[in-house]
Amino acid sequence: MTALSRVGPSPSGGGPAVSLSPRQTEVLHHAANGLTIPETAHTMHLAVSTVHYHQQVILTALKARNMAHAVLLACQAGVLDGRPRRHGDHAGFAAHVYRGEEPCEACWAGERVYRADRREARKRNAA
Repeated sequence: MTALSRVGPSPSGGGPAVSLSPRQTEVLHHAANGLTIPETAHTMHLAVSTVHYHQQVILTALKARNMAHAVLLACQAGVLDGRPRRHGDHAGFAAHVYRGEEPCEACWAGERVYRADRREARKRNAA
């Protein structure tokens, strides 16, 4: 099984943190490239109904009104730009703060670990 793709929060965008499967991410990429449902089905060797199902899951996960809106939200979250997404660590926490958002719980947890590590490093250096 392949890993889920985290959508938002990321340094390149924001939004609620949701998970898309690799297959759903691939469907989203095809939609971003302008492929229709039948074209995507042919390209991915899937049934049209399967692609339609994946698109419905994407719309629900991203809280999008249509696939164009889903592509926009995914771009804002950094899913379609090819850059690595940061979430649940110090960089994810900093991205929230930079955007003026309240950090999510995963990023707060990562920030607490980061701060504890920094305190320990300062103690070692002071001794």
